[in-house]
Amino acid sequence: MNRYLPEGSRIHSPENTAALHSVAAMEKAMQNGTILEAKAILCDSNHNLIVQLPCMKGLIPREEGAIGIAEGFTRDIALISRAGKPVCFRIIRMETDDNGAPYALLSRRTVQQEYWEQWLSQCVPGDILPAKVTHLERFGAFVDIGCGIPSLLPIDCISVSRISHPRDRFTIGQNIRVIVREAEPHRIHLTHRELLGTWEENAALFSAGQTVAGIIRSVESYGVFIELTPNLAGLAEPHENAKTGQHASVYIKAILPDKMKIKLVLIDTFTSDEPPEPLRYYVQDSHIDRWQYTPKSSEKVIETNFHMHME
Repeated sequence: MNRYLPEGSRIHSPENTAALHSVAAMEKAMQNGTILEAKAILCDSNHNLIVQLPCMKGLIPREEGAIGIAEGFTRDIALISRAGKPVCFRIIRMETDDNGAPYALLSRRTVQQEYWEQWLSQCVPGDILPAKVTHLERFGAFVDIGCGIPSLLPIDCISVSRISHPRDRFTIGQNIRVIVREAEPHRIHLTHRELLGTWEENAALFSAGQTVAGIIRSVESYGVFIELTPNLAGLAEPHENAKTGQHASVYIKAILPDKMKIKLVLIDTFTSDEPPEPLRYYVQDSHIDRWQYTPKSSEKVIETNFHMHME
């Protein structure tokens, strides 16, 4: 079982709370090499992280703040951006400052280094990891794939249904699952859409004759593409009031697996401030070898073969 979870996953756990509640408990955690979490309350002018602990101050020196800081391949923004957020660490030792006050010297880097060596370096394409969304840009979503190690999920790998921005699918802090698309030294390439089901799995949620809710993803001269689920969209005839991003009520006129089409009639459009719906994951295993989105009866084939990335 992967114990190297995204930061914030263990901060409120009973085990973490117990390990930090007293000096004696912290000494035991230090001897056992226990991975702990607490909030970084600030990043000082030298880019050291000050950590809020129950019984003393915690200090993560700059070089211990993240893997690659000392070598120069990780920028200091990786430390600055942690202010006010949970960080994982091991206790290295306890010392006293110039005023005689005790503090704990901590290392986040050693936890990340161990994660790379014992887990991520063993990952192969098709492996599925837990992740947490940390930042959204137009080109993709940055996620924590464990112990604060970041990776980019490109926008075209998020879902089959095209979106204009990752915020159409995710929210900051959301826990998701991701698939290793390719592994390099100190870099993991990710995908996500293969977890959201095939065309047939998604189409099975609907029937012709139903009126359902959808989201307008594209308005073209020949019609309006409306997303019914993240991996399924249908086409309605042109509609003068349709705008990208609007929610819509749509009538399902026909479902055609051979042509991989959903024919829709746009009934009404409306705006909504509701966050994205919770994601439905169709793959529960920890690894997937191959994924074919298209039905077997379809002439067009959309698939991902993770074995090809292993060669």
